[in-house]
Amino acid sequence: MGMKVAVQMDPIQAIDINADSTFRIMEEAQARGHELFYYTPDKLAFEEGRVTARGWPVEVRREKGNHFAAGAEQVIDLAEWDVVWLRQDPPFDMSYITTTHILERIHPETLVVNDPFWVRNFPEKLLVLGFKDLTPPTTIARDISTLRAFKERHGDIILKPLYGNGGAGVFRLDANDRNFSSLYELFTGINREPLIAQKFLPDVSAGDKRVILVDGEAVGAINRVPQKGETRSNMHVGGRAEKVAMTDRDLEICEAIGPLLKEKGQVFVGIDVIGGWLTEINVTSPTGIQELERFDGINVAGKIWEAIEARRG
Repeated sequence: MGMKVAVQMDPIQAIDINADSTFRIMEEAQARGHELFYYTPDKLAFEEGRVTARGWPVEVRREKGNHFAAGAEQVIDLAEWDVVWLRQDPPFDMSYITTTHILERIHPETLVVNDPFWVRNFPEKLLVLGFKDLTPPTTIARDISTLRAFKERHGDIILKPLYGNGGAGVFRLDANDRNFSSLYELFTGINREPLIAQKFLPDVSAGDKRVILVDGEAVGAINRVPQKGETRSNMHVGGRAEKVAMTDRDLEICEAIGPLLKEKGQVFVGIDVIGGWLTEINVTSPTGIQELERFDGINVAGKIWEAIEARRG
């Protein structure tokens, strides 16, 4: 039986239909007979006890430059819908956090994917701290002396914003680097948040593996290889996706974190693994569905909808 599905996402006009995971999720929903409604985060509202969204009924199609058709703009009461997808990209700022508070008002009667309470409390770079045996040495601090001491212990480190995304603001500082203080001043001049420092993993040159989990179960992985001379492997900054097999270590990591993700309603999750070490658990707006489907022939979007349909009963 078809469900009514609202998708909170970035502007649909600009998406890449051959790479965007939200588009693939919507495409599969439509193929399964579900009704789609699209709105951007700024159109979400709490109105005198009702959670509403101003947006458009939408149909999607795999035609570049003509990939959606929207109906007349309208305001809907999200409590009357079956599923709401929380799919806008970070930054994970107060605007993002506010949307999770508002959507929490209708969940779980309306199923919000991923569960907004735990999206808010599971920031990508903080959730990994609960799995010390799986992660590289890590420090989160704003105090420059603490960060400098971490660099002195490990020599070669990655320094990045705690709530950044897509590879933005990620710097490698090796033993000969002279820019630590300047970067610290730059970051701390922009906001009041701590920074995250991790020991540099040389295996990143062979790729940063994105493993996709659906309802706590690993379904496959892709390898993201950085461009020559680049530390970052994110596809937003030119990383190349390659077919890759999952290792015993990958499965060990997934088995360790999977039950928690399932329990907390994190239906679609992408984790980052470098050289056998877990570096991030992405719950806000993970990517990689389309690449994995092309490489391995797995209907990942179908598995996601099977999990959602099972939760809706």
